[in-house]
Amino acid sequence: MKFFKSVTAIALSFTMAMAVAGCSSTTQTTTDTTDSTQTTTEQEGTTSDVKTYNIATDTTFAPFEFSDENGDFVGIDIDIMEAIAQDQGFEVNWQVLGFNAAVQAVKAGQADGVIAGMSITEERKAEHDFSDPYYDSAVVMAVAAENEDITSYEDLAGKKVAVKVGTEGYNFAESIKDQYGFEMVAFDDSNSMYQDVLVGNSVACFEDYPVIAYGIKQGLALKLNDKQEAGNSYGFAVAKGENAELLQMFNDGLANIKESGKYQEIVDSYTK
Repeated sequence: MKFFKSVTAIALSFTMAMAVAGCSSTTQTTTDTTDSTQTTTEQEGTTSDVKTYNIATDTTFAPFEFSDENGDFVGIDIDIMEAIAQDQGFEVNWQVLGFNAAVQAVKAGQADGVIAGMSITEERKAEHDFSDPYYDSAVVMAVAAENEDITSYEDLAGKKVAVKVGTEGYNFAESIKDQYGFEMVAFDDSNSMYQDVLVGNSVACFEDYPVIAYGIKQGLALKLNDKQEAGNSYGFAVAKGENAELLQMFNDGLANIKESGKYQEIVDSYTK
């Protein structure tokens, strides 16, 4: 009986020793796997920590947003947003939709914010929270380069005037159309508005000064009236009560790139 117990004890001791050895090996493998997993997780965590925001914008509102000769989507708005994103440590996924669609995408929660030469107005503040102003605009009237008949607002009486929806030019034209007796023809993009004047359907257009000045500089066959009207400032916008963190990062980043000189460098690259 003692012999049986001794053999059993030896067998058990051998079995336990093997089990410990096996456990030791398994534990080491598990530890290695855990270390590997931890390293992978850390690496993935580093990537996932960079948040991406969906930012809606217009299709063509040069020099604020447009496709250049290489097909790249560029402009003052685009470069400012990218510079702020780099400064604040987030990434941008651009949604190029057209102005009205961009505004609606933000309201519907399909985009986190919109930057599209969007004027800060009291009416828009009812549905959006705006950043600090990032650009101060002005409004000017333009006619076809060969047009010598339209030199003042009084000459617009009984005629059609082209405007782009959502711009300072639209707002100004609407504010004076009854006084000067002209009809507004609205377009969703600047190019269509310009073409309406060039083909003679409209005798003039009202446009944000930096936009149309850039177009004429690029060869657009229009000329400007000397009179400029004060316009509202442009702002980055989010839906009312939403994306407060993004809005704060925009303001902080804007202040930083102005201080560093990057902001002026961007603006000058398109306007000088």
